[in-house]
Amino acid sequence: MAPLRLSLRLTAFTLFLGATAVLAATLLATDTLTRRSIDRTPWARRCFRWACRCLGLHIQVHGTPSPDPVLFVSNHISWTDIPVLGSQAPMLFLSKAEVGDWPLIGWLAQQAGTLFIKRGGGRARRVRQTIAERLADDESVLVFPEGTTSQGLQVLPFHGLLLAAAEQSGRPVQAITISYRRDGRPDPIAPFVGDDAFHRHLFTLLRQPRARIDVLFHPPEPGDPALGTGELAARLQARVQAGLTRIQAGELDAPPAETIRTVAGPGLSRPR
Repeated sequence: MAPLRLSLRLTAFTLFLGATAVLAATLLATDTLTRRSIDRTPWARRCFRWACRCLGLHIQVHGTPSPDPVLFVSNHISWTDIPVLGSQAPMLFLSKAEVGDWPLIGWLAQQAGTLFIKRGGGRARRVRQTIAERLADDESVLVFPEGTTSQGLQVLPFHGLLLAAAEQSGRPVQAITISYRRDGRPDPIAPFVGDDAFHRHLFTLLRQPRARIDVLFHPPEPGDPALGTGELAARLQARVQAGLTRIQAGELDAPPAETIRTVAGPGLSRPR
């Protein structure tokens, strides 16, 4: 069953990447011909939804993303966090610079407006300014304040430097908790950590039965000038960790139906 599952999902994902590349090239050509930049976020959201379906991801969403521009902050477990979260609301992403070098996917990420960051050399402060400008231009931005991926068992300490972009732009912050589970336990396959190669992790993921992904949107909170970035980072980290603890304990497994929205793979329930 695993080889068949891998073959079907890999074929679907490859076709999806090809179609997305054509769409991105078309939008780029339209930009050139019209001398106007087309907003990529609605298109990116549709593509992320299809990516989740092709990858066979089963997503349960709790809470509601802000309809207004916010700085989203989330814990970080895998590269799949991006299509999972990007399928839920229009947003720009902050990603490590290495992703921009991935064949095709790196180019697609650039076309979707991803903001890449390199460590050291004061680059983080320049990225913070760019994030503040995007927020001020009515665009939501997602950052992963842990600065790296984790095994998904605990939320790592948040770094506060980029969080100052919210106060700088006058936008609120909305925390998100994401958790991957398989057979009721934290998923050992989903985390993309260490020196694991993208293609190897992709094949392993596609070969396995679907896991459950819970996404918990916490209520947005306005900036508090009295809080320093360190205090804000600690408070957000504690909030995300509390959400992760609730998810892992199964407290959100059976909430009222109206609080859940589902994004599923082929043959599963459609989003409501």
